[in-house]
Formats: sequence, C-alpha cells, structure tokens
Amino acid sequence: MPTAAVRAAVAASLAGLLFGFDTAVISGVTEALRQHFALSATGLGIAVSAALWGTLVGASVAGGLGDRLGSRRLLTWIGVAYLVSAIGSALAGGMALFVAFRFLGGLAIGGSSVLAPVYISEVSAAARRGRLVAMFQFNIVAGILLAYCSNWLLALALPADIAWRAKLGIAALPALFFAVMLPGIPESPRWLASKGRGAQARVAADRLGLDAMALASTDQSDARLDWRRHRRPILLAIAIAAFNQLSGINAILYYLNDIFAAAGFTGVSADLQAVAIGLTNLVATMVAMTVIDRVGRRPLLLTGAIGTTLALAGVAAIYASGSGAQFLLPLLVLFIAAFAFSQGAVIWVYLSEIFPTPVRARGQALGSTTHWVLNAAISFAFPVVAQFTQSLPFVVFALAMAVQAVVVWRFFPETRGVDLEELAARLSH
Repeated sequence: MPTAAVRAAVAASLAGLLFGFDTAVISGVTEALRQHFALSATGLGIAVSAALWGTLVGASVAGGLGDRLGSRRLLTWIGVAYLVSAIGSALAGGMALFVAFRFLGGLAIGGSSVLAPVYISEVSAAARRGRLVAMFQFNIVAGILLAYCSNWLLALALPADIAWRAKLGIAALPALFFAVMLPGIPESPRWLASKGRGAQARVAADRLGLDAMALASTDQSDARLDWRRHRRPILLAIAIAAFNQLSGINAILYYLNDIFAAAGFTGVSADLQAVAIGLTNLVATMVAMTVIDRVGRRPLLLTGAIGTTLALAGVAAIYASGSGAQFLLPLLVLFIAAFAFSQGAVIWVYLSEIFPTPVRARGQALGSTTHWVLNAAISFAFPVVAQFTQSLPFVVFALAMAVQAVVVWRFFPETRGVDLEELAARLSH
C-alpha cells in the first residue's frame, strides 16, 4: 500500500492532468468555434488565448494566496474552478461567456502550476521528493495526450455540432474527482509550522511519515520575498523558467503542423504527428522520473541542454540549407525527448525546492509567471519571425540551450536528497 505521503502527492499531482488536458483540448475545437460563433481571425485568437491570459493572472496571484491560506485549501478551490470552466465552456451560448469560462480555466492552470508542486514538495521526504514532484509534470504530459485522444474519439463518435461541446465538457469528470479527493489529504505540515500552528503540524507530519522535530526549525515569521534575503533562489527561479521557454518548446508544439509544412510535408497526418510527439514526451518524462532522485537535477539539466542544442541546430540547418527534410521528424522527436528528460521533468521540482517555506509559494509563482510570460511572448514572436526566415528561431533556441548548459554547470546547486530546511539555509543571504 502506498504511504500517506505518496497518496497525498498523487492526489495533488492530478492538478497536472487537468492542467495538460485543459491546455491541449482547445486544439480540437478551433474550427467549430470559428463556425459556431462566426469568428474572424481576431475573434478566434481571443477565444483561444483567453485561457493563457487567465493562466498569467492565476500564476501571479496564487503564490501570495498560497503562502497565506495554504496550498491544499486553494487546490480544492482550483478543482472547483476546473469543473465550472469545463461545464461553462461546453454550454456557453455566446462568445463572451465562452471567453469568461476559458479565462476561469486559465486561472486554474496558473494556480496549479504554482501550488501543486509546492504542496507535493512540502509533504515529501527528501529522498523521493524529485520523483513525487515530477509526477505533476508527468500528469501534464499525460493530460495533453489524453486530450488529443479524447478529441479524436469524440469527433468519431458524435456529430460535429455536439462533439466540440463534449470535447470541452468531458474535462468535468476528472475535475470533479480531483475536487472531491483534495479535502481528504492533510495540509502541508511545513506550512502549518511556518504559521505557528505547531500541534497541527506535528499531527500532519505524523500522518505523512515526516520528521516532526525537523519541522520545528521552519522559520515562523510571515516573511516577504525579499531581494536581499532571497537573491540567489530568485535568480535561479527566473533562470530555469526562462531557459525552459527559450528552448522553444511551446512555440514548437503550438506550431508543429506549420513547422512540417514549411519543410515541404503535405501528406503527413497531423494526428499521427501529435501522437508521436505526445508519446515521446510521455516516455521521456517517465524515464526522468525514475532517475531524478538517483542522479540529481543538474545532470538531467546538463544532458538535456546538450541534447536540445544538437536537435535544434539540426532543425535550423535543414531550414537554412533547404535540404534534409527527411530528418526533421527524428530531430523534433530527439528535441522533445531531450526536453522532457531534463527541463520538463526538473522545472517544477527545482522551483518547489529552492525557496524557504514562508515564501515558497510566492517564489514558485515568480518562476511560474516568468514561464508563462515568456511562453506568450515567444509563441507570438515565432510565426512573425518565421514568415521571413524559418531557420532563425531555431538558431536562437539552440544558442539559448548552449548558454543554459554553461549557466547550469556554473551556477545551479544540486538539490537532490537535501531537506528543504537545509536548502533554505544554504541558499539564503
């Protein structure tokens, strides 16, 4: 039987499944939205991007709320938000309501990216913390693949005028399950201790199999995220989040079909491309989960930086030379595998480890907000630049990954197997 800590981590990590599903499901309904609401290109852009703007807001405000109210309590409300968003988006009778419900879903995605990794990190023992927090990323990837499969099956089973609503509404089922599960797991004992609620912290720690005595060293002050005290973790959080997006991962996933079309592909199935990329992402994430607590975070980041640099340089060379298109899919699969094995698996783990307990959620929010802002900026810039030169974006991405390898080697500390309280002491100024 899994321990209470594992059960709590699994329950919280399901926020990642909803995160991934809600992010990817929109790809299967864009044409239906255009026709049903008679949308122009601008209108479709507003409909599709509504969740992203919600994500930016959710990520930026979740940290402060999490440090004040506790991650578990807020995750329960996030589950309710996912539920309402799924049902509301599916039943929306007008464009304004659809955008509002998708924005609500974005708030939930942003909040999930902050609070779920924080909660899992705080209820996990140091020896298996990386693997348990990485379950969040695994569930994101699984949710994306599930959304692709769900879109495909529902499109086959239902008439088009109903299928698009079913694609959006079916997310209500895992959202309801998540919202019902969360009240049954304990609040983070580290958060309770940071609020001076020692007796409750000891009860929660005993239930989770954690060392209650070690939590007594948790800073009891309601600290502010301060540059003088937290300069090093702040810089690490911004760096890992920035490099995550400077790899080009989301721009490549968003514009995958355009990338293949620009290389001359016309007969390759978009569905099969998505499944191939999705399965590669899932398998590489699973492999990373098995080794992250054995080999550490830095080796994964370094290996991935080298792999993504080589793959992206190869893609840039194909576009620059106009030849070698047959190598494009293998190079993109290599890129996805290298990314998922490294940054994909490590980012949420690392962000959840490097800040002291009283400001952990706010620190996670800083990294998450950096991630989402750059996601929006790069995803906007990619097609603008690519219309003039297909190779330049990939040159920039490859150079960024080469720089990341140097930065990680020089400045990133290893966090594997170190208690959160000890990490806070090491990284504080």
